[in-house]
Amino acid sequence: MTMRLIRLAALAAAALLTAAATRPAPHGNWLAAVAVSPEGTHLLGNPGAPVKLVEYVSYTCTHCAHFQQQSETALRLGYIQPGKVQVEVRHLVRDPIDMTVAMLTNCGQPSRFFANHNLFLQSQAKWIGRAASASEGQRARWTSGPNPARFRAIAADFGFYAMMEQRGYSRPTIDRCLADEAMARRLAAQTAQAQELGVQGTPSFLLNDVLLAGTHDWPSLNTQLDARF
Repeated sequence: MTMRLIRLAALAAAALLTAAATRPAPHGNWLAAVAVSPEGTHLLGNPGAPVKLVEYVSYTCTHCAHFQQQSETALRLGYIQPGKVQVEVRHLVRDPIDMTVAMLTNCGQPSRFFANHNLFLQSQAKWIGRAASASEGQRARWTSGPNPARFRAIAADFGFYAMMEQRGYSRPTIDRCLADEAMARRLAAQTAQAQELGVQGTPSFLLNDVLLAGTHDWPSLNTQLDARF
């Protein structure tokens, strides 16, 4: 094969890869493309996107709530919907309340995760204050005894049952999720993996497997995303 033909073949291959990365979404909506990794993390968007964004999140982190409020619309419409970025959410669990919320956001079909995730972060200011006003008896129930009982106590004291019921979950379904020890182990494993990677706070981000130092808010992340297109 001549050098000219080789160059043409290479250009054709590159064009095919680009087309695959930005191919039309199933049913016209990459925001409906949800997948679950072997580690139990949730991914949203085009699996062939040229940029893979990983977010490490804690539900009791006020910076995570602020990031969600700032980024939700811009990230979805500007990057995920066009097929340019696929987002993966990984958990870095900080405390029993955080674990309880993570168990709830992961409850049910994978397609429900991102709406659950958004619900708890967008409403964090409404429920997080109950941690400071809790009685000693409440705190004891959150930190002692079998995990399912601890998680149920937290869900009751913070109003999480009502929040999930508004999402269509029944009380028995919620309790089954809070008793899912395999899920709790997956969340703990995600936390350990984040720490091994050097993630020291939330929110933190990987872009195409590179941990972004000093990037913990939407303006900083948005600048780095823009630089890749």
